[in-house]
Amino acid sequence: MSQGAEPAGYQRPGRSRPPMDKNPPDSTGPVHVPFGHIVANEKWRGSQLALEMQGKIKLVFEDGLTVVDFYLSSRSCILYITEADLVAGNGYRKRLVRVRNSSNLQGIVVVEKTQMSEQYFPAIQKFTVLDLGMVLLPVANQTEASCLIIQLVQEQTKEPRKNPFLRKKRAVLSEPFLLRTVQQIPGVGKVKAPLLLQKFPSIQQLSNASIQELESVVGQVVAQQIHAFFTQSR
Repeated sequence: MSQGAEPAGYQRPGRSRPPMDKNPPDSTGPVHVPFGHIVANEKWRGSQLALEMQGKIKLVFEDGLTVVDFYLSSRSCILYITEADLVAGNGYRKRLVRVRNSSNLQGIVVVEKTQMSEQYFPAIQKFTVLDLGMVLLPVANQTEASCLIIQLVQEQTKEPRKNPFLRKKRAVLSEPFLLRTVQQIPGVGKVKAPLLLQKFPSIQQLSNASIQELESVVGQVVAQQIHAFFTQSR
């Protein structure tokens, strides 16, 4: 199948519904995502991010998506906040709130943290993680973002593995971007990040870890910082 083409059996969300359907294609309702594919917002066609993923994963572009940037599965999506989005103000917040309030979707927020946008990062971090209770992952650029998205899709399509040796092997083989992402979590740094990845070899496992599980690796203080980073403040 050529890049961007639709696989057999795929139905475009906007065309599969009757005209009077109250759930338009730009809603946060379920979207069918073929196994091992990403359904991408049409606005990303031809972008550096899409080109970096080309040949590594299959993209299906959909022009009816206005809230979500990428669907990893029918219930998991990515909201991508660019450097320009951050500098422009708080316009991105409406999209985040819509996904957060949806009972159909689990949203992951990927944010470009650059020299220009760094001053705005604490505000979106607080809003996303503390106010909304969503997962936020910083990236330096779209190349790094493409690696992150590919890993997230691979995690979605792999069956859970109970063999601890396999989990350790995956941690050793983690891409540098994953290590760099974990290093940016408050209190972690370069020393503790590899230790965390040995026990929690994916972002999902790390974000779902309890304080007690984290304490055994990084101690009580840092465990609380990591837990607060990934969960909603109560």
